[in-house]
Amino acid sequence: MGNGENSSIRVLLVDDDHKLYQLLDEYFANNSVVLRHAPDGLSALPALRDETFDAVLLDIMMPGMDGLEVLRRIREKSRLPVIMLTAKGDETDRVVGLELGADDYLAKPFSPRELLARLRAVLRRAQPGLQQERLSVGGVDIDLGARRVQLGGDAIELTGLEFDLLAALARRAGRVVPRNQLLAEAGRDGISVGERAIDVHISHLRRKLKDDQRQAKLIQTVRGVGYVFARDEA
Repeated sequence: MGNGENSSIRVLLVDDDHKLYQLLDEYFANNSVVLRHAPDGLSALPALRDETFDAVLLDIMMPGMDGLEVLRRIREKSRLPVIMLTAKGDETDRVVGLELGADDYLAKPFSPRELLARLRAVLRRAQPGLQQERLSVGGVDIDLGARRVQLGGDAIELTGLEFDLLAALARRAGRVVPRNQLLAEAGRDGISVGERAIDVHISHLRRKLKDDQRQAKLIQTVRGVGYVFARDEA
């Protein structure tokens, strides 16, 4: 354990690489972050139950319960920010992790400095009160500070990435957002996934916003270009 026990930022690293934990523990302790370690998925679950953390750094490839299953268990109970640690170039794991609700990912090998920057960015997005802006477009109400979405007064449960994509489109309602710029507009320019993965997330958003029940769709596809969020509900 690092020496910053009174830090307001507490993070759980779930990874079977003890040397990585030692490296990150020393670096994070010097940057006001307390790092706890769980060497596998099974030991992570009681730690998450018994202690309070601000974020989780979650390796995918672990013996026994892998990181994707741990992420599923986390998302069954909370919106705790999760950064997935993936094998370099393994897009399949990244896409699955994002679909399950991961907030970001970082491919190994990485520098502690880069990981800390990603961690701080994820925490900024997760903290209520940093953004007081509210959007109301097409019958959808978006509270950016609390990261809550309502449709016709009913709460809509979105993953972190789905929320950011929706906010990016709603801020530019009536204007086309090119598919290849959508992640950057959503503040996720560090994520590199194919256009097909973007289409999958938009499809999930449409389903949750009940677009299939509307004659005039809230999220419209501009073929060969990107997406546009309708200004007004028909």
